[in-house]
Amino acid sequence: MATIFTALQDVQARIDTACTAVGRNPAEVKLLAVSKTFPASDIHALYQFGQRAFGENYVQELVNKCQILAKCKDIEWHFIGPLQSNKTRLVAENAAWVHTIDRLKIAERLSAQRPQHLPPLNICLQVNVSGEASKSGLAADQVIALAEQVVKLPQLCLRGLMCIPESSHDSTLLAQQFLVLVQLKEQLQARGLALDTLSMGMSNDLESAIAAGSTLLRVGSAIFGQRHYSS
Repeated sequence: MATIFTALQDVQARIDTACTAVGRNPAEVKLLAVSKTFPASDIHALYQFGQRAFGENYVQELVNKCQILAKCKDIEWHFIGPLQSNKTRLVAENAAWVHTIDRLKIAERLSAQRPQHLPPLNICLQVNVSGEASKSGLAADQVIALAEQVVKLPQLCLRGLMCIPESSHDSTLLAQQFLVLVQLKEQLQARGLALDTLSMGMSNDLESAIAAGSTLLRVGSAIFGQRHYSS
């Protein structure tokens, strides 16, 4: 477990350095540890080290880990994977955040299925900033219309926007794609939507994301190591 703690410290040091380089307060940037495919014991180890926000891509894995770690009452679970309509209830009942909304139908189901005793589910709209056909998410010109519908749903709280840019080491390209998200957030705020979240930046591009204004980083492999998927 010392290794995973060292990795967490290294990521936090990268965040601090990147924030200092652009004159930002590191407290403005939240770290989401993306724990998909890793065991609940790894999450518990990081929890003991003070990490509280964890991201999962698969619905059943999210549910299983919620059950195993039920005693860790203040874990904040984020669902960051594709969500099918037949799985929305499980996410509505277990997650605190969903980052991948790009259809009104999914948002409506999450709102209807969110238990009344829980606070509204925090939502980010996913935007396809690279235009890649392989990526999910809204086109930039679709974001305002969906945001204005989602913000009316009673058991949801629209917090911001999320993106996955191209996999690239070209900092200029990354900055251009992150800027799309920044400008959309500003447009929505100008229309009266109280957004506070830009979910952008992962293990390989977190410095570029911080420079662009990210408030929430989704970091997996830099903390947990390389993933090994079953066939």
